[in-house]
Amino acid sequence: MSFDIKSLELFVRIAALNAIGRAGEEFDLSATATTQRIQMLEANIGSKLLNRTTRAVSLTSDGEIFLAHAKQILEAVEAAHSAMSSSTENVSGELRVTTSASFGRNQIIPYVAEFLEQHPKLSLKLSLSDTTEDIIERGFDLAIRVGSLKSSSLIARKLANNPRVLVASPTYLQKHGIPETPQDLTGHNCIVLGETHNWTLIDKNKTAHEIQVSGNFSTNLGDSITDVISDGVGIGLKSLWDVSTQIKTGILVPILDEYTIGPDWQIWAVRPPSRLMPARVQAFLDFFEKKFQTKCYL
Repeated sequence: MSFDIKSLELFVRIAALNAIGRAGEEFDLSATATTQRIQMLEANIGSKLLNRTTRAVSLTSDGEIFLAHAKQILEAVEAAHSAMSSSTENVSGELRVTTSASFGRNQIIPYVAEFLEQHPKLSLKLSLSDTTEDIIERGFDLAIRVGSLKSSSLIARKLANNPRVLVASPTYLQKHGIPETPQDLTGHNCIVLGETHNWTLIDKNKTAHEIQVSGNFSTNLGDSITDVISDGVGIGLKSLWDVSTQIKTGILVPILDEYTIGPDWQIWAVRPPSRLMPARVQAFLDFFEKKFQTKCYL
């Protein structure tokens, strides 16, 4: 019995998505061609793997068993490929990465040219979205996430610290005054990300001050907050990497900087649960971890 690796990969994606057409699109296959490949795989192993209806696809009991073996086979192939591609020159293939729009533009995009120059056989597909992507369903190799991670089956690796600061423009502070205590924030126009109206400031005695803030503008895009507070609209809570340039140039001023912002946030790399790390993922992590950790504001 022999297996076509592409058909195994296709079967695993169909199992993850519960959809033949969507999985086929990822492999540049029509629905008909995708179905034919799965039928050939079923004929090869002599068992039905999928239950198909007009609306949904699900695994048969044999399909459930075969899925575990298919994943093991693909992991073994990936391990062999990684062993043969350990040198920088041989890292190849397509690498799919997702991260937030703000972080990607600020901390990934500026180094893409250098990274690809080091790995000319590698193809990078970078998805930038402030919506947290399901990396297993969407087929990503890796996600770079900023914040506190929720418990999940994903494998996480800390890349760097992520200190946060409260900032406002000199124009806003001249007009409305400088907050001297966390409680003073309730009297200011605070620009929030999404629905995060609770800010926590921790003093030097480790006492947490939880403040309910409000303002006349909120958004789900981090870059928009930077723009708005730079224009003097209000006070913003930002990651230091996102506003370090504005602070250095005087566009924004840190306030209440004797306090630290809670909870503690980190920059994480998360990937699907697998015992093996593809060489292309390892190369990306090694490269960008060095970039992040050499920056004084991370």
